This record gives sequence, structure tokens and C-alpha cells, in this order.
Amino acid sequence: MVKLVIDTDPGVDDAMAILFAARHPAIELLGMTSVFGNVTVAQATRNALYLAEKAGFSGLPVAEGAGAPLVLPPFPPSRQVHGDEGFGDLPAFVPQGRAVTETAAEFLVRLAREHAGELVLCPVGPITNIAEAIRLDPDFARNVKKIVIMGGALDVAGNITPHAEANTYHDPHALDLVLQSGADITMVGLDVTLQVLLSEPDFAELAIRAPRHGRFLQDISHFYLDFYHSVGLTGCGLHDPMAVIACIAPELFEAERTGLAVTLDGEAVGRTIRDPARPPVSVLTGCDAEAIRSLFFDILDEGAEAMPLAARG
Repeated sequence: MVKLVIDTDPGVDDAMAILFAARHPAIELLGMTSVFGNVTVAQATRNALYLAEKAGFSGLPVAEGAGAPLVLPPFPPSRQVHGDEGFGDLPAFVPQGRAVTETAAEFLVRLAREHAGELVLCPVGPITNIAEAIRLDPDFARNVKKIVIMGGALDVAGNITPHAEANTYHDPHALDLVLQSGADITMVGLDVTLQVLLSEPDFAELAIRAPRHGRFLQDISHFYLDFYHSVGLTGCGLHDPMAVIACIAPELFEAERTGLAVTLDGEAVGRTIRDPARPPVSVLTGCDAEAIRSLFFDILDEGAEAMPLAARG
């Protein structure tokens, strides 16, 4: 059983990842933390609360986190990719619940202590909250079992600049700090996430197999797919869901062990590069694309009995 916290900026692919995690029987979802990125941090908190409630986890704790990078000035949200409210063309949804009073960093530090050696973190937005938790508690990196990051582009081009993936670009200093922490880290970057693309027929199939969650994902996918078509791709990458899948099924991936650094300034800011002087991390480079696609669809299939084990509200 994987004790999981998702650090998120929902976000269309964040919604895909969260709904997948909520249904997977091997995941105990302990909470979520919000961060700026695809949307503002306030929107991210609202959307995370809404997704938790939609998945049946109305009591799931959500802690609000960073609204800007550690060092760089604030970035505007990625509205051209995820829409004004984070869910494509759909309007804002108002959740019933509220965020906990702890900051994201405080929440993460507490859970890492309470579940020392067991907690898996899956940050799928800018990694600012994880960096702040490391700064807050010198034992944090040792307390967590693993950090599985959606971000980076090692041997492929970036998706926000020719050099950088969006999450690393939006807080390169935070990622560089995390990569030096000595934590057990897996980087799930563009090298692997673009090996599985979902197209309009895929979302139509989801809508049939999962009338509640799949239809919602189809509704929010239209705007998102339009963006991917505009940059010459036939579908959207399985970015954030693939990071969650890597938390529970590492056998479906190929990885390279290497130290990593992040370019912190200049034209290539946000670029992830090999650095043998750094602590080694696992960088995913390949995957069993068909198995991953099948797993994603099968878990979301509402005809299947995938009963989440975290307490439902």
C-alpha cells in the first residue's frame, strides 16, 4: 500500500492524476497540497478540494502552498493550456470544504514525521512546496520514502522553452535544492510522458467506461487538446498520471541513474542536466506504453471494483 500525497496545481492532467489515484486500490491518498503553476495557488486549492469531493473524499485534507517561486518573480498561470479556471472551457467549481490551516510545507513535514519511511510524495507542479519543507525540517528528506517528480526534460526538448519543461522552468531553484537533498527521487519528465498520448477518441472511450469521472475528463479535455494540436501533437501527454503510475508500478518503466542539476539563469533556465557530482536520482527514459495506457483506463473504469482505501467523507 502506497501512502501518497499529491502536490498539485490542477490543471487538466492534474485532474486525470488525482481521479486515477483516488480509485487505485494500492494507493492510500493521505492528502494534497496546492501550488501555483497551471493556475494561481488559490485556484489550485479550490480545484484540489473540488476533485477530492468529486472522487468521494470530502474529508481529504488539502493544504495551500506557495503562490510564487523561491527566487524568481511570480509567473502568470498557464491559461492558454488549461483554461481560465484550470478545467478547460468549464467554469469554476465551488467545493464544500476548505483548506486546512497548516501551510503546505508544515503539512508535508508533519505527515513525513508521522509516516517516517513510508510517505511517497508526488509533486506534479512546480516543486516549491517540497523545497520549503526541506528548508523547514532538516530531517524531511530522510523521513520521506520517495519523491516522484513530474517535471524535467533530460534528452528531449522542453515544452515551455526549447530547453525547459514547464514545472522546472517555473521554479528551477526549488528543483535544484530538492535534487541536492539526498532524498530518494524519481524524475518523470518529458523523456517518458510524451511516449503515451491521449486523443479525442481516448477521452470518448473514458466517457463511456467512466460516466462520472470519464465524462468530466472528456469535458475538460477539449481546450487542452486544442493546445496540443496547436503545437503539432496528435494528443496530450500522460504527464501527471504517469507520475502517479510510477509511484505504484515502477516495473513499467526504464530508468537511468544519474545526478542532476538545473540551469538557474540565462537562456536555458530550467534545463535539467546530468551532474555526476550530485546525489544520484532515477530519471525515467522509457516505458511500457500499452501497459500504462491500459492501467490508466482500467482503474478509471467505473464498471470495475477499484475501491479506494483512504477514509471517505
